[in-house]
Amino acid sequence: MATVLVVEDVPANRALVIKLLRAAGHDVMDAEDVSTSLALAREHRPDVILMDLSMPGIDGWEGLRRIRADHEIAGCPVVALSAHAMTSDRERAIAAGFDGYMTKPIDAATFAETVLSYLK
Repeated sequence: MATVLVVEDVPANRALVIKLLRAAGHDVMDAEDVSTSLALAREHRPDVILMDLSMPGIDGWEGLRRIRADHEIAGCPVVALSAHAMTSDRERAIAAGFDGYMTKPIDAATFAETVLSYLK
């Protein structure tokens, strides 16, 4: 299974994502902000990072820019998590360099399998 880093500022959302991933057998690390996530990513080299786009302070968009600028973790797949479900939102995220885009609310039945589809 995969090592997944979950970056989500809302505790209930983070807990749900962690629960679903662990139930599927994945190793999960979590961070409530981008700064913490960058340190964890450098130290543990996750297979994929799931990043909320709308966080206070440094948002997911800036988080992605910082990941892609860091030669140690630049190649890690980063999947955006967002409550915005419009096609244009997905297109904007992919154009910005996210490897994938998942919408909230999360479909518990397919979530872990969908995460695996983003692994390189």
